[in-house]
Amino acid sequence: MSSFVRHIYRALWLLSAALLVAPVEAQLVDKTQVTPMVAGGAIGKSLNEQVGSGRGDVLTPGSSQYLIARDPARSIRRGRQLFQRKFTAEQGQGPRVSRDSTGDIGTNAALGAGLADSCAGCHGRPRGSAGVGGDVATQPDSRDAPHLFGLGLQEMLADEITADLRAIRSRSVQLAMKSGSPVALPLASKGVSYGSIRAMLNGTIDTARVRGVDADLRVRPFFAEGREFSIRAFSVGAFNDEMGLQSPDPVLCAASAVQGATVQVTPAGLWLDPATDRIARPPLCSPAEDKDGDGVLNEIDPALVDHMEFYLLNYFKPGSGRTSERSERGQKLLRVVGCTGCHVADLVVRQDRRVADVETQFDPARGIFNRLYATASTSFHGVDDGAEYPQLIPNRARFLVRNIYTDFRRHDLGPAFHERRYDGTLITEFMTEPLWGVGTTAPYGHDGRSINLEEVILRHGGEAQRSRESFAALGDNEQRQILDFLNTLILFPPDDTASNLHPGNPGTNLPQEPAEHGSINLGALFQIPSEGAE
Repeated sequence: MSSFVRHIYRALWLLSAALLVAPVEAQLVDKTQVTPMVAGGAIGKSLNEQVGSGRGDVLTPGSSQYLIARDPARSIRRGRQLFQRKFTAEQGQGPRVSRDSTGDIGTNAALGAGLADSCAGCHGRPRGSAGVGGDVATQPDSRDAPHLFGLGLQEMLADEITADLRAIRSRSVQLAMKSGSPVALPLASKGVSYGSIRAMLNGTIDTARVRGVDADLRVRPFFAEGREFSIRAFSVGAFNDEMGLQSPDPVLCAASAVQGATVQVTPAGLWLDPATDRIARPPLCSPAEDKDGDGVLNEIDPALVDHMEFYLLNYFKPGSGRTSERSERGQKLLRVVGCTGCHVADLVVRQDRRVADVETQFDPARGIFNRLYATASTSFHGVDDGAEYPQLIPNRARFLVRNIYTDFRRHDLGPAFHERRYDGTLITEFMTEPLWGVGTTAPYGHDGRSINLEEVILRHGGEAQRSRESFAALGDNEQRQILDFLNTLILFPPDDTASNLHPGNPGTNLPQEPAEHGSINLGALFQIPSEGAE
């Protein structure tokens, strides 16, 4: 057993009270922005120090790829700090157009964009998490910022479904050519149907009966209408659109080049193939370019994008709150009324690219602040390549994703969910919203217009009309049982949740003290002490 693996076991199971974590707030500044008196609650590195040696490679100490390969918990922690960091005008944050937000938003969707100063400003509840937030004026009826718990699992599931559907497409072409007649095959993956596909003798494909996914068969789980499939592109776009911060990301730029685009594999392990997919192009591709004219270059260094992507890939999945006989009956009733036809409870990831998993459950014995307890487990193996610290390679094992409740399809839920664009047209189909975390994400709907779970269920129509009517026909007691179950699907604040990484002091009478009620402390998993405080 290597010295590193021994360290991990010791960190996980022989935990001490003196952990490498400072109190964390919902949004953070770094040590250069505050007086020494309060610096203990700030990020331990400046933005430039977090960039370190740039992207580098697995042999470049201090680079993002070095940390991802050899000290992944530190990279995740750095990504989290970037997520919560309050960026400043000196760092390039600020409006991208029209500082007084005047003009025609129908022809200029960027009008007023860049007004947020941190990711946590829109995704920050419960406190300190990559959670829910307020509404944004993306469309006339607004958009409710969703939580990002379990984002990496969603990316992996969508990518594997895409691979399955495209393999069926290829097989249909091969069968058509072999049989000498058109061949139609059902499109299905992970127990979910996406219609059917028909291959013609000349190699063309009839996609008229494809359902819930674009004709290219790429499942895009991000944004309400299913617009993006890459955490990396999602992050680069959000930095630009919401905070006015541009990143000349070489990964996305190489995969989206107008000429000579090449296949890229992100540090989080996602393949970007321009031959099969539309890859979102960053707003600029040269670190010497100042597209927004604010005098700041290379506002989000690509090394920071690496850490952000890796953080979101590994971000905690939602937890399970207190259950009861009523909530268990409600879970069964959810199937009876037909909700699980679209909200599929459990899905399997064949090859998990994450390096750790965190299971968070109601535990009144070990849980303190919210009576929740999280158990972190690593999922990697060490490879000694002669460097000072071994590489830590994800096991890529099978992983059952429980209580996600989605089918990764787009559906038309009727006029009450249709969304107006600024040009007057309508968006009529939306991705099935995963229900995990739904107990703590009010208000509801992609636009945040439904005040509680009962109202958003009764708002359903279209493809969900029959399930809506079945729910409405239940007695009040049975309806409440379903709502009781949905309220067990929760988000949680990682800095206020006791865990095997920092169990806190069960039975404490000082639950307001973070050191007493524990936390999910990634610092306990750091490998490279020379990197210093984060």
